[in-house]
Amino acid sequence: MTYAKTPDGTRIAYQLQGEGAPLVLLAGQANNHHWWDPVRADFHPARSTLTLDYRGTGDSDKPDTPHSTELFAQDVIAVLDELGIDRADIYGTSMGGRVAQQLAAHHPHRVSALVLGCTSPGGPHSVERGNDVRQALVQPQPGAARQALLELMYTPRWLAGHPGPHHTLGDPGMPAHSRRHHLTASNRHNAWDLLPGISAPTLVVHGTGDLLNPTANAPLLADRIPGARLHLIPEARHAYFEEFRTHASPLVLDFLTTVAHKP
Repeated sequence: MTYAKTPDGTRIAYQLQGEGAPLVLLAGQANNHHWWDPVRADFHPARSTLTLDYRGTGDSDKPDTPHSTELFAQDVIAVLDELGIDRADIYGTSMGGRVAQQLAAHHPHRVSALVLGCTSPGGPHSVERGNDVRQALVQPQPGAARQALLELMYTPRWLAGHPGPHHTLGDPGMPAHSRRHHLTASNRHNAWDLLPGISAPTLVVHGTGDLLNPTANAPLLADRIPGARLHLIPEARHAYFEEFRTHASPLVLDFLTTVAHKP
């Protein structure tokens, strides 16, 4: 296992695969690097991929101290420093997209290009999920909340042919305090005032069927970040990057190779 140590002494586990310019892949809330297992090889023809286990997940340390998306971004910087990577492309989905916003805003010299997937700016300007979705995710019946989350992630058609395992439902090894810290970090994210200062070429991707992080957040981000491009994937739900990988992965690679890094 390979680790980077943050300024506060936390060990962050990371995973580097493939060859070529690095693409950092950032997972959703309360998830470890396995979030990306089904699709990371899609990028290896053109990029190496770098993932990490957020503090509180996977093989990283799990301190019982406050977390924030800005702190998660600093942890990413610690990993880049450990590897001697000066600049990288960043692709963040869900809470990982919120971390990516912090990276691009606070560490612009470290971010070559930015892809924000199924995410939001947070704060009062964002569009919150409906109360019906919130209630579905806290059902007391065994398995009911998990099934609700599955159906928010994937379409029924895809689930019928893919019984699992599913890597987007949370890290089962997380302690309760880490889950609370992740939830708080994501809920308190508010990058609205930072977004106009993002200078990296940016692509915003979202599924039109996403109710977990409502699709209306995508144009908010694209309009707020100078020069950002917006791409909506019809019918896709929150885990668009997996179910619609044959659409999403080439879209991201094309953006990185022909738009973000054009001469």
